[in-house]
Amino acid sequence: MQRDLHYLRKNYEKGALDKEQLPSNPYELFDIWFTEAREHVSVDEVNAMGISAIGTDGFPKTRIVLLKEIDHGSFIFYSNYNSEKGKAMEMNNKVSLHFFWPALERQVIIKGLVSKVSREKSLAYFKQRPRGSQLGAWASDQSSSVPSRAYLEQRLKSFEEKFKDQEIPLPDHWGGYSVSPVSVEFWQGRPNRLHDRYTYEIKDSAWKITRLAP
Repeated sequence: MQRDLHYLRKNYEKGALDKEQLPSNPYELFDIWFTEAREHVSVDEVNAMGISAIGTDGFPKTRIVLLKEIDHGSFIFYSNYNSEKGKAMEMNNKVSLHFFWPALERQVIIKGLVSKVSREKSLAYFKQRPRGSQLGAWASDQSSSVPSRAYLEQRLKSFEEKFKDQEIPLPDHWGGYSVSPVSVEFWQGRPNRLHDRYTYEIKDSAWKITRLAP
């Protein structure tokens, strides 16, 4: 396959990020940006974020998950512990999160350490999920090879029958992850590719702010 994409160009001019606007910690700025993205008519799934981890094969891989909570400075999402990313994070707890809101010409890149949340916290969230999503957590052996779509639908039906007229329990293989940031980068698109980039890094228990060249 060959495709020339040289002609695809855009000039970024929807905002600016000056050092005088920066709070002392990244969470305040993230909250402002997240709120503005959530309220923007053109942003869909504002909490969608890429997570990159080093796989068991030594290659990095990025996939999209949904941010569900920020708790005491940690970013929390939920997944199957036996999935490809679950195994990758078990082997190497250094990950990267990436938010991209093109309607605002903004990115946030977070490097951090990932760990599992408590069973109690996972259960509390699991109970809030729609029943179909709860069943899906049982039906899908995430990242494993499956023969067909019909196989997945049959597994879903089998668990529908198994848990009929009863509360669906939290699977042992499913729960939450918490990412504790060591650095947070804010990227605001600017004209002529002279973008505004600032990174917050933990240094001696305090956040150090550095401006980066675009």
